[in-house]
Amino acid sequence: MKAVAWLAAACWLCFSVGAMAGEPLVFQDPTGDDSGPGTYKYPTAAEYKAGSFDMTKVEIADKGDKVEIAVTMKVRIEDPWDSKKWSPPGQGFSLQFIQVYVDKDHKAGAGHKDGLPGLNIRFAEDSRWEKAVLIGPQPVSRTKMEVKMKAKDVAGDVIVPKAVSVKGKTLTVVVPKDELGGFDRTWGWQVVVQSNEGYPDGNDLLTRDVNEIEGDHRFGGGSDWDCDPQVLDILAGAGKGKDDEKKAQFEALKYTCAGSDMSKAKLAELPMLYGK
Repeated sequence: MKAVAWLAAACWLCFSVGAMAGEPLVFQDPTGDDSGPGTYKYPTAAEYKAGSFDMTKVEIADKGDKVEIAVTMKVRIEDPWDSKKWSPPGQGFSLQFIQVYVDKDHKAGAGHKDGLPGLNIRFAEDSRWEKAVLIGPQPVSRTKMEVKMKAKDVAGDVIVPKAVSVKGKTLTVVVPKDELGGFDRTWGWQVVVQSNEGYPDGNDLLTRDVNEIEGDHRFGGGSDWDCDPQVLDILAGAGKGKDDEKKAQFEALKYTCAGSDMSKAKLAELPMLYGK
């Protein structure tokens, strides 16, 4: 009996220590779904290696007065355009541009419905976002300038971290809690994978176009009108990395075009994944 009581106490202690240590919130994502709604193709230039935009895991960890967000891809993060030699210097990678959207209240009608310029996405009515964290290779000053110019209505809710850590297949940023407005494991999260574009079209916020036909530096399999989601990969389903989550992603990223008449187009509507 004493042994059973001791074991129960030990298990309780292990649980308590784990909780105090702040177990990270982890979302898994299946491989092979880096095709947006299921039809997108990579650009033809050699720099865009297979798997470069295939997200496999997202970890969000409470670090006291900060929150750490780590996004892992299928293949090693590379810097084919030598970002450290840009002026000002970039972050040490070139291809990926990750946007992390956060729903803090799960209330219908609260928050921002549209994604940032250049994505052509919206969020479900009860999953609108209050904060967005940008993880990209551009210098912080360039990214902040783009946000101020192209997303001024929501700029106060967009966070550009001071630095991005690049290690193997993973990009990591640290966000002060006072910028995020705290941290709660039950918040909703959506992670959108795009490609960094140093010369974006029009009002696009550093995003690379998805066209009908792929080119050297353009994704293909979409539309030449501004109705298709400019998104390669997202979190979907239960966030466990199961194969059925591919279908959930393809469904979420479905869209309808109507030529130049955007009033008749139906943009993709993304869900949030909520922690426990």
